[in-house]
Formats: sequence, C-alpha cells, structure tokens
Amino acid sequence: MTDVERTTRPRDRKAQLAAVAAELFRARGFPGVGIKDIADAAGVTGPALYRHFADKQAILAYVVLSGFEDLETATAEALSDSVQPSDQLESLLRRLATQAVERREIAALWRWEGRHLPKEDQREIARRSALALTAWSKALLARRPDLPGEDAELLCWAALSVFGSVSVHHTSVARRRFAALLVELALDVLNATLPSPSTPPVPPALSLGTPSRREQVLAEATALFAQRGFHDVSMEDIGAAAGIAGPSVYRHFPSKAALMVAIGHRAADRLALAAERALQAPDEHTALRRLAESYVHTILHTPELLVSFSADRVTMPDRDKADLLRVQRDYVAQWVTLLSAVRPSLPPREAKITVHAALTIANDLARTRRVAARPHFAAELTTLLHTVLDVA
Repeated sequence: MTDVERTTRPRDRKAQLAAVAAELFRARGFPGVGIKDIADAAGVTGPALYRHFADKQAILAYVVLSGFEDLETATAEALSDSVQPSDQLESLLRRLATQAVERREIAALWRWEGRHLPKEDQREIARRSALALTAWSKALLARRPDLPGEDAELLCWAALSVFGSVSVHHTSVARRRFAALLVELALDVLNATLPSPSTPPVPPALSLGTPSRREQVLAEATALFAQRGFHDVSMEDIGAAAGIAGPSVYRHFPSKAALMVAIGHRAADRLALAAERALQAPDEHTALRRLAESYVHTILHTPELLVSFSADRVTMPDRDKADLLRVQRDYVAQWVTLLSAVRPSLPPREAKITVHAALTIANDLARTRRVAARPHFAAELTTLLHTVLDVA
C-alpha cells in the first residue's frame, strides 16, 4: 500500500459502508439487497467489503446496534446527575428527536428488518430496549408520581413511536423545527391522561358459515406472514396451514406476492369502509375523532392491516405495488385534510408529520403484546391518537 493510499482511505470506512448498506436496506428491504449491490453503491469491490463485514447480516447488526448505542448514550447523558431532575425529561426528548431526524434509517431498519438479525442480537436489543424504557419510565414517574407504573410504560412506548414515525415517511421540514415538533408531540403523549372506561370490550364478530377455500388460504397466509414474516413463509407452509397440498394454493393465488397484494387490498377496503362511516359527521373535528377511533378498531380486529405494512418490502409487480402505495397515500391524505381543517395554523408538512406520528403509535402499540393485552387498550390507544392530533 502506498503512502497516498494510506492517507486517502477514510478512517471511518466501516461506518461509511454501513451507511450505504442501510440506505439500500431501507429502500429495497434486507432480502432484496446483495453484497454486490452494497459494494457497487459504495464504489468498492466485494473483497474490500468483506474486510469489514463477514456477511450482509453483520452489516445490518452493525447499523442497528450502533443506533441503540446512540440511544443509550442519549439516555445516560439526559438522565445523569449533572442534569436537573426537572429538566431531564425534556433533555432526553430533545436528544432522541435529534437522533431520529438525523438517522431516520435506524428506526426503519429495526422496525422492518430486525427479524433478519441473529437471534442473539434480537435478544440483546430487546434487553437493552427494556432497560432504556425502564429509565424513561422512571423519569416520567418523577414528573408524574401519581401515575401507575404500567401507565408510565405505555406512555413511554407511545412517545418512542413518535420518534420512530420518521421512518415510515419522507416528509421533512427544517431539522431544528422537525426535532422540536417531535418533542412537542412526545410531550403531549407523556402528559396524556389515560381513560378508565367501564364499557365492556367489543365481542368478536360471529361467523356466518364456512369460508371458501380461497378465503381460508388468504386467512392462513395472513396469520403466517404476521408470525414469521413474508420471506420466511413458503407456499407449502400456507397450504399445510389451510389443510391442502402446497401446489393447490396456486389454484387460488399464482404466487406469494399475489397473496400479499390480496392482503393489502383487503386491508385497504376495510380502512376505506371504516373511514366512510367516520366521515359521516357534522364537522371536521368530530370526523377526525371518529376516523382515529375507526383506525384503532380496524387495526385491533383485522390482521390484514398489520401484515400489509410490509407490502412495500415484498417483490411484486410494479403496478400492484404502486396501486397499494397510492391507496395508502390517499388514506393518509384524508387524515391530513381533516387535521388541516381542524388546525388551520398548522403548516401542511407538519400536519402530515403529525398524522404519521399518530398512525405509528397505533401500529406499533398494536404489535406490542406487553401493552396490547391491557384490558382497556382500545380506549387508551384512541385517547393517545386524539391527544397527538389535538382533538381530545
């Protein structure tokens, strides 16, 4: 190696390569990116990449774990003895918001690609996440000593989702204002008063007969995709779950991608129907409240909705993918239009960021078994969405 090569090679080459890979993983999904893709995008050879990482999985682990290290550092610094107790919570939120804005890919990768990490890394991240959440809950309880510990945990999960929401959209504003808006939304969540409703939970819908074989296949595929992820489920798995031979599944759906397209459209139809009912309201404020309530009900009672979130990570015909994306954007646009009417002083981009924060809270908490099992979870989740939208 020449002296020129020694002086021109970046010292943080490993981090730079990981950053390139992170953007590719976020854009195409982990299974859709190969080592050659990463090397080409970074302008290096495959062997040069292997000098830093053993494989693609190691790159993902490096990116996600480095993000958690930043989160842990922010938590330790904000909650240290050097920070006044009265200022700790705001200090923590400001640090987390800044990280979320500057490193949007971290939350996206953990949210959608974390299952591709080695099991030991997944367990380590879960352990460290629990420790961080405990520290945040303790800080919140210092501010709100009358709050039950379980409620503090729920509110902290929701606040974390506010920051994670930056990973599900590309809308942006000036960085300082973006971070400040996230802090405002997270503080609203942490200051929320959770309801204690006395109404019993909604009973499950009764079946009106035996579903068709196609519906059985669709239902079993939805359940398997939810449990194991799209890429870890085969057509044979789906057939076995539906009680038929794997090849028989192809009589109803030509591919796994076709199944995901059907699931996505089924979820969209359910949301559209619920939204239509919600929008039959006397004013925009009431309509937005009902829209949030309908979303909570739909996400808690229709598994297709949670599964459809990963549709953009699935290899499917561009036409189908574009169609599903359009439907999703139209649905979000309904929320943004209503929120802008209710809060006309809120700039359009900030309205969109706010809507995504509310939707992400619902999406994340509905998949978090620890909090979703709470007896009044639907009412609590609805309250959190109303709080973020400022229509409580």
